[in-house]
Formats: sequence, C-alpha cells, structure tokens
Amino acid sequence: MAVTKEQVESTLNSKLNPSHLDVSDTSGGCGASYCVEIVSEQFEGKRLLERHRMVNTALAEEMKQIHALSITKALTPQQWALQNPPPPNPQSPPSAS
Repeated sequence: MAVTKEQVESTLNSKLNPSHLDVSDTSGGCGASYCVEIVSEQFEGKRLLERHRMVNTALAEEMKQIHALSITKALTPQQWALQNPPPPNPQSPPSAS
C-alpha cells in the first residue's frame, strides 16, 4: 500500500512537532515521491545534514515505500522568521516622516 501525504504529515507532526510543515506529493498521486519543507525547534543547534537525518529517521517506516524524499527546507523557527517576515499590517497608520 502506498504512503499518503497525510501519513507523512502525521508522522512528522508527532515526531518533530513542527511549527510549519508543507508536504507535497511529487509523484503524481502514487505516493512514491515527496517534497518536505519543515520548521522545528528540535533543529536548534543541529547542522543541515543532522536535520535531514532527523527527518529521514522520523520517516523510517514510510521510507520503506517512498522512492524519493526531497527536503527543501529544514529550518529552526528563528531561521524561518528571518526568511519569511510577516506582511505589513494594512490597518496600521502610515509612519510620519
């Protein structure tokens, strides 16, 4: 039986407790290839390779059926905030110059 996007999300949510998670099925629906963008406090103090290993370890059972896993982002919340600043609040008054 193929791995579903929901299974990948559920596993990563339970094991890495991400503050942001985006999982895309890039296999055309057959569940053999996924793309993951994940932000977790558990990545603090870890190098990128260690973060990728954490994701792969969390998905160990699913990886038995997944052909390809692309981890496009594995960031800490602070890194995520720097890369994705909040949009300006359109209701705040313009600043006086």
